[in-house]
Amino acid sequence: MLKCPNCQSKDIGKIGVNQYYCWNCFIEMTVSKGVINTHQVEEDGSLSSLDDLFDEQDRQFSM
Repeated sequence: MLKCPNCQSKDIGKIGVNQYYCWNCFIEMTVSKGVINTHQVEEDGSLSSLDDLFDEQDRQFSM
């Protein structure tokens, strides 16, 4: 099960193919090759990467 690397919540919604949204801390995530990429949704709808805030180990995802 996918868990948010930011807040550790499991309240994750699927918004597209390999795209998820954390309803607890409001960040968007994409999963590619077993790595979770995190993004903040800006006011204009663009995405800003938050990957530099997390260790590589925290961003690993395995099914």
